[in-house]
Amino acid sequence: MQIPVFTVDAFTNRPFFGNPAAVCLLENDLDEDLHQKIAMEMKLSETAFIRKLHPEDDFARSSCFGLRWFTPANEVPLCGHATLAAAAVLFLVQKNKNSVLTFVTLSGELRARQVEDHIVLDLPLYLTYPQVLQEVEELIKAAVGDMVVQDLRYSPGTKKLLVRLSDAYERSVLEELQVSAQCFLSAEKTGKVKGLILTLKGNSSGKHKGYDFYSRYFAPWYGVLEDPVTGSAHAVLSSYWSEQLGKKEMLGSGTMREINFL
Repeated sequence: MQIPVFTVDAFTNRPFFGNPAAVCLLENDLDEDLHQKIAMEMKLSETAFIRKLHPEDDFARSSCFGLRWFTPANEVPLCGHATLAAAAVLFLVQKNKNSVLTFVTLSGELRARQVEDHIVLDLPLYLTYPQVLQEVEELIKAAVGDMVVQDLRYSPGTKKLLVRLSDAYERSVLEELQVSAQCFLSAEKTGKVKGLILTLKGNSSGKHKGYDFYSRYFAPWYGVLEDPVTGSAHAVLSSYWSEQLGKKEMLGSGTMREINFL
């Protein structure tokens, strides 16, 4: 069996920037273990598998497909940048003429649409709830040391822990923070955390003015030490910061690229 595989740099218009994902087009069903083996071989944070839902489907003409995502270690329930990469392969490589594509996934139906020369994704919104510090204190210590934590939230829908650092810190502090994500595995004792988000309120002035928030994301539980721009984490961040800032449209910045949210 021959499987077309594409490498797509998401969230950028320049080669070797953004966040790369592999995209595989499956004409037929693939043995379950081969998904993981291919993802391990690709050695990217995510490999997306687009599959036809019916024998008569066509990658250039159909508008609804199955979609799964694998890290080198596990299958994951949601990945934003690999979904964007999958849509880009269908729209730009396969020349799919539909204005909207629907992906059937573990997180429900996700939609991607072409808007001029951009691709817009509709991702789920995941709520966060206050997290007791004592339960995850060792993990927080491993992540940020003695830095001041302003808020601590947990998203049960994604198993992500959101750590908001003090508003007194500048963006450069977050960017320059040395994080040993591999240590998170032994520091996390609850068994409920599968991703850690560090975030900081944006500045209204200065070099990086205009950003509503900044973030970094770590997922060693899925074999990804740090993901430079991740849609699934921003599905949590957008919910949190929308509530905190009272805004419905925001501009967030990861370590590599900015992301617009509506």
